Amino acid sequence: MTEKETLERERVKELYSREDELHQKRIVSVGGTDEAGRGPLAGPVVAACVILKPDVFIDHLNDSKKLSEKRREEAFKEIVENAVSIGVGLSDVAEIDEINILQADYMAMKRAIEAMKTKPDYLITDAVEIPDLDIEQEPTVKGDAKVACIAAASIIAKVTRDHIMKVYDEKVPEYGFARHKAYGTKAHYEAIEKYGILPIHRRTFLKKRIEAGRLIAKENPVTFDNPAQIMNDFLGRYGLPD
Repeated sequence: MTEKETLERERVKELYSREDELHQKRIVSVGGTDEAGRGPLAGPVVAACVILKPDVFIDHLNDSKKLSEKRREEAFKEIVENAVSIGVGLSDVAEIDEINILQADYMAMKRAIEAMKTKPDYLITDAVEIPDLDIEQEPTVKGDAKVACIAAASIIAKVTRDHIMKVYDEKVPEYGFARHKAYGTKAHYEAIEKYGILPIHRRTFLKKRIEAGRLIAKENPVTFDNPAQIMNDFLGRYGLPD
């Protein structure tokens, strides 16, 4: 094993330390939750909750944003194969605009937990405390880079949401969703101005720019498949929900 490989293994091993401590306290089902898609201008926010097997070491586990797309997809499959339970949930654009993105995040996380066959006895979250949840929670700042089950949840959520955006891209390739995943890039704003605001765009995210005269765009009433159905079809390929 090279020095680089040794250092990487030590880094990943450290991610499991908090879960190991909880297992030693006889807390068996330790879940981690995280979301993907809080900042983009379009598409749903997707959350995942993962309970990992305590005796399995997943190489290269990390915050999903620090992994290449290829590495994330490889890790996604490895997590699915080595998890006790996985749940995924989302909040769509209409809900995001109605209740705001933070509340939509909470709803997606609750739905992810509800989708699990085995529910966590203890939940480690990425910095937030989910309201009205009857599970003990431990918010951890930058938890997706510190705790294995949160890192796993971030990968599951990110790969799932990216798939939804790729399906949307097939419908309207001129918007570039497969490239920027609907984040507010220069190319994305230019596409909105040229082709219009889609039903999957978050109106509350565009409101200030439109009111300031920095974005002038008409409606583009393209019909899209339900994101929950796209998500379920994708997860079904991997036997999820478990």
